[in-house]
Amino acid sequence: MLDANTTAQLKSYLGNLRRPIELVASLDASPKSAEMRSLVEEVAAQSDLVTARFDGADARRPSFAIRADEGRAEAVFAGLPMGHEFTSLILALLHVGGHPPKEEAELLDAVRALEGDFVFETFFSLSCQNCPDVVQALNIMAALNPNIRHTAIDGALFQDEVERRQVMAVPAVFLNGEPFGQGRMDLAQIVAKLDTGAVARAAEKIAAKEPFDVLVVGGGPGGAAAAVYAARKGIRTGIVAERFGGQVLDTMGIENFISVQHTEGPKLAAQLEAHVKDYAVDVMNVQEAAELIPGGAGGLHEVKLKSGASVKGKTVILSTGARWRQMGVPGEAEYRNKGVAYCPHCDGPLFKGKRVAVIGGGNSGVEAAIDLAGLVAHVTLIEFDAELRADAVLQTKLHSLPNVTVITSALTTEVLGNGEKVVGLRYRDRNRDEEHLVELEGIFVQIGLVPNTEWLGSAVALSDRGEIEVDARGATSQPGIFAAGDVTTVPYKQIVIAMGEGSKAALSAFDHLIRS
Repeated sequence: MLDANTTAQLKSYLGNLRRPIELVASLDASPKSAEMRSLVEEVAAQSDLVTARFDGADARRPSFAIRADEGRAEAVFAGLPMGHEFTSLILALLHVGGHPPKEEAELLDAVRALEGDFVFETFFSLSCQNCPDVVQALNIMAALNPNIRHTAIDGALFQDEVERRQVMAVPAVFLNGEPFGQGRMDLAQIVAKLDTGAVARAAEKIAAKEPFDVLVVGGGPGGAAAAVYAARKGIRTGIVAERFGGQVLDTMGIENFISVQHTEGPKLAAQLEAHVKDYAVDVMNVQEAAELIPGGAGGLHEVKLKSGASVKGKTVILSTGARWRQMGVPGEAEYRNKGVAYCPHCDGPLFKGKRVAVIGGGNSGVEAAIDLAGLVAHVTLIEFDAELRADAVLQTKLHSLPNVTVITSALTTEVLGNGEKVVGLRYRDRNRDEEHLVELEGIFVQIGLVPNTEWLGSAVALSDRGEIEVDARGATSQPGIFAAGDVTTVPYKQIVIAMGEGSKAALSAFDHLIRS
């Protein structure tokens, strides 16, 4: 299962174990069980502190538990944790084995203090770049608190259960058999949902902070760059982020970040956060901005947060990014995560052998259709314009696929469902003004971005598309308030551009401070 290099790295990692762990596998006669036996044996062979058994009684087969402390610490993988989840496996081995997680001590203490019985189940796909964060966070909780159990389930391997429990998007988290959360969550977000007092305590701490010289709102590439550039000037810098990394977290492969031939969104997001924390930046994570109150010339600007707290800054840099644009048709909201999806890499494996549609003929839409065609029975790509807008090389690849139908000059008008999941969609032929029905099980929406500016109201000037209007220095209509990244009117929404704009905004904010 593991090559020589990976085996050597694993052996090195397992040198950090602080207590014995036991791998308990539940297998059957399937080829996947044979692969799991091989994996478990290889892992156990790398450390004298790891033993393996193959007499497990878990109903999900193949699966294996990582246990320590007589079972009081346990994490379970139902399916082979390879691909994006191999890191989750290594971390689970270490954390169950007593190696401390790299999280803030206060947060880990909050996990240990949770009372009650918590049985978590997470459905993941091996191609999902958002799933590992959820799996790793819940495994940490299971390793630290004997009242918490967690099983990570490969949805592609246990499709009968996926169907029965109506899982149509990953990561999907269940707590004690009931839906708990959907999509990317980190440890702090999960603890906040369980510990109702955590939000209030965090808000109280934030409210007590002194005003910042530069307050950055948003933790994506633009916000991270702004925080680094501001902190390097030696001025008091704070950053408020709903989720550090922003939309980068939802990006699979990144191949146009200059000097880095290839990386992945979650990896880049982690590097952004680590770089920011190298400096004296006050990071206020899992905090969503609710209102901006400009202070006027020379006054303090205030950002109110949904937690009830507020923070102030002599200057503010807005970098709240953008989100996937929705179709805005009947049925879309009702069937979101029930067949309507926005991440083909994450959720595509759940539609193996089924019929799906991709809405949008730009690069994102055509790339999604190409990827899905290798998994699903049939892809119908629907584009509003008369021609696809994707690069020619992508269109050539798309048209070479036998299980793809391309429909142009078409407007999606309705998502159809049976009350539980998507069963089809309607579109209108714009040339003939005719309605058509497409029967299918999944719809992947890829029609661009919407700036996250609703919370700003009229605090700063916005374009007719809702983007923050900025000048060449990143300045907004309010003195002392700057903006950067996908949330602004700057064209070409790219990571490298957002970073440059964030750096420029920080330099402009510093210049504003020294001239005020």
